[in-house]
Amino acid sequence: MPRTAVIDFETTGLSPTQGDRATEVAIVLMEGDRVVDRFQSLMNAGVRIPPFIEAYTGISNAMVAGAPRAEAVMAEAARFVGDTPLVAHNASFDRRFWQSELARAGCQARQPFACTLLLSRRLYPQAPSHKLGSLAAFHALPSSGRAHRALADAEVAAALLAQIRHDLRRQYGMAECRHELLVQVQGAPRKSLPAVVERYRQAG
Repeated sequence: MPRTAVIDFETTGLSPTQGDRATEVAIVLMEGDRVVDRFQSLMNAGVRIPPFIEAYTGISNAMVAGAPRAEAVMAEAARFVGDTPLVAHNASFDRRFWQSELARAGCQARQPFACTLLLSRRLYPQAPSHKLGSLAAFHALPSSGRAHRALADAEVAAALLAQIRHDLRRQYGMAECRHELLVQVQGAPRKSLPAVVERYRQAG
């Protein structure tokens, strides 16, 4: 059964190139559509969290002051993930922090990312919004905690990924929906999806 790691970061801002750092990371490990393991940790990156971010995430400066150093957390996260392909909601955001924080820890980021936001835009154009919380409500997915905390958001993104895989299999009569197909689907125009899936099927 193919493995996938669904990741979510909470951070001090939007971009590591502007000096923003991660404050929390969570990873949900899946085998097929089943969750088999979890990793979660706050991290102390040595920077202050702005008040509006504290209010948004519920993660305070006091909380991260006693957390493990970011480099140690990221080294452990890298070991947890190994070579497993990654998935995130709005993956361009999480990929930037994954790469930046791993580089600070002296680790390499090699995994390809699939994005449940891009996939949902292709598969569910009728959804009123493609934010994670809105898609969770649209699909009646279970909630496991406060939004904008890493593990709760990673759990919801994992449930959304399972829904996406289920719908792709059902719509296109596929026995399996691997990470490689997700990456191809998320980069294709919506009207091209049948051709993309057929090329993938023939190549396999």
